[in-house]
Amino acid sequence: MVLQRLLKDNVTTVHGLQKYLKFDAGEIVRLEALAARFPLSIPPYYLSLIDPSDPEDPIRRMSVPDLSEEDPDGSFDTSGEACNTVEDGVQHKYGTTALVLSTHACAMYCRHCFRKRLVGLENQETGQRVDKVIDYVREHPEINNVLLSGGDALLNPTRRLKAFLEGLCAIDHLDAVRICTRTPVVLPMRIYEDAELLDLLRTCSRTKRLYMVTQFNHPRELTEQALRAVKEIEACGVTLRNQTVLLRGVNDDAEILGLLLKRLVHAGVLPYYVFQCRPVTGVKNRFQVPFAQGYDIVKRAKSMQSGLGKGFRYVLSHETGKIEILGPSPASSAWLFKYHQAKDAADDGRLFMTELEPGQCWLTSANVRRP
Repeated sequence: MVLQRLLKDNVTTVHGLQKYLKFDAGEIVRLEALAARFPLSIPPYYLSLIDPSDPEDPIRRMSVPDLSEEDPDGSFDTSGEACNTVEDGVQHKYGTTALVLSTHACAMYCRHCFRKRLVGLENQETGQRVDKVIDYVREHPEINNVLLSGGDALLNPTRRLKAFLEGLCAIDHLDAVRICTRTPVVLPMRIYEDAELLDLLRTCSRTKRLYMVTQFNHPRELTEQALRAVKEIEACGVTLRNQTVLLRGVNDDAEILGLLLKRLVHAGVLPYYVFQCRPVTGVKNRFQVPFAQGYDIVKRAKSMQSGLGKGFRYVLSHETGKIEILGPSPASSAWLFKYHQAKDAADDGRLFMTELEPGQCWLTSANVRRP
């Protein structure tokens, strides 16, 4: 009930956005058509973080539709998720890990989302039957951890989330369950106003190690409300980690990224990955940062951190695996990469070098091919 109450005030139309932001008359019709294709939904709380006088405000950039999303360049499945689907709502790309798409809903539809094909639109890729998801994990003892994702896992009604968590926590061969969510960032009151949710997290964390993986992308997202949500989660015995996406116009600045990482460590949310933005249709040419620029940003931001803040990896989630971006080779013009996780066991831990084009932002099949 808390979730429904909070979501009812979300702004879901361009008309509704006009109460907060100004648009040119010519933009409105095109933005309405864009929102019909890539849904718009923003909590008033998150809208309040935007500077309405700044058309390039980073919070606005992540939440408000922009006509650049009409750009058809890119792909809707950049990491081969369709090929890794083994059961309704279950992907099994890496041997020890299962990814569960538990819902197509989010508290906010981020404009940089790599699942723009799915979120807010349809249920066809999500796990509609909790029992079938649990059965798949139970029947595959090689799986030692599950990512409960979506959409956003915390946009499941608490009763449905309880079914997922209690079912997964009862599986002996699981070491951990990871709850993937941006709710502490965009709608933190969903956490600290929902006693039933907190009770569920507290209870389940006593039987299985629970991690909550958040996505803070800018220091201004670490508000008093967000930090309150973080403290409530931590008090339930849940460990917090953060995955940041490197985004042009948001955190593609070493000082901003470095400040974000420092504040996350201070809040007890250890940085886990900095992700290269994926070349998704409607995202690619608005948000991607070239490898050379991204590497320099990440290197300088990392130099600002204590040891605790240096433990993250700069990676991309490729169709062949999760690949760490190690940087340019000191001995040649090629770049060095390493498989942090691989779909094919033969690639596990494999180092490789490849030449990059000027301004290249993603790896092609030729770049990752084995010699």
